[in-house]
Amino acid sequence: MKTVFQQLLALAFVALAVSPSFAQLNAGQSWAFDKAHSEVEFTIVHMVISEVDGEFTTFDGTVTTPGDGFEGADISFTIDVNSIDTDNERRDGHLKSADFFEVEKYPEITFESTSFELVEGNKYLLKGNLTMHGVTKPIELDVTYGGTVKDPWGNTKAGFKLRGEVDRFDYGLEWDAATEAGGLVVSREVEIECNIELALQE
Repeated sequence: MKTVFQQLLALAFVALAVSPSFAQLNAGQSWAFDKAHSEVEFTIVHMVISEVDGEFTTFDGTVTTPGDGFEGADISFTIDVNSIDTDNERRDGHLKSADFFEVEKYPEITFESTSFELVEGNKYLLKGNLTMHGVTKPIELDVTYGGTVKDPWGNTKAGFKLRGEVDRFDYGLEWDAATEAGGLVVSREVEIECNIELALQE
């Protein structure tokens, strides 16, 4: 026969299990990219002396958190390589060719997170696997959390800035014409910068 204490404890656990906050904590939260307010950009060094910026205009992603916070979130995104835009049609065509992305064979770039850890304050470290040009490699991105707010229509939004660097040679993008001085026309290192706004999915 259960004691009064055991009965009260059992009732407390039942009440906790059905409470909204407990259900939310266990179910986690799902966020979608607000693509109208997000950007996926990159920068390369050209001819050793200057930089060229570009972006991918078509992409999508999701974030699933274990609870109310973002630490430990599962993050994935996909980029349509055909959407590359460096503000020069001829250059974009070259980047889509077999010298670089081979978009007919490898039309997408994908990322799947392996960890998302709080470093300090609003700084996080995102680790995951980036697949590009048929090659998958681990990468790390520094993330700055901008905050979470309600927009004028009652939607919950969260903002992040991601920064990192990849070596394009690691992914088989090895076109490497050289200048007279010996430097590469297009640098091996590609800087990545993404401004991502998330929308909470109710």
